[in-house]
Amino acid sequence: MNNTLEFFEQSQYFWADEFDSKDLPGSGLKMQVDFLKKLEAARTLAKFPFNINSGYRTIQHNKAVGGSPNSSHLKGWAADIHCTDNRNRFKLIEVLILVGFQRIGIGKTFIHVDNDPDKVDRVIWMY
Repeated sequence: MNNTLEFFEQSQYFWADEFDSKDLPGSGLKMQVDFLKKLEAARTLAKFPFNINSGYRTIQHNKAVGGSPNSSHLKGWAADIHCTDNRNRFKLIEVLILVGFQRIGIGKTFIHVDNDPDKVDRVIWMY
């Protein structure tokens, strides 16, 4: 599986449009396959749905939501997963780490995860 379209065609859990930038339909296909494979593995282990708040972002949409100018969302290496329940938050972080994610941000209503190869790993931060 070498391309994003092929990944989504075979995915058990995700659709490309879940990862679309709000201002660019079809942009979910700009997600990185390596990222998506890890996310799929985490979803399998979690045994509960991952509702994607944000996947790929255009520069304009990233600015509109107050994203960092060098956000991993701009390159398709990141997603924000809706999460407001404490038990699910713990389980989500646990499975993300288990499958090899090493960049996690914790917000009140979401968990950010990325595996951007251009950024430092082994970090967890709060929003």
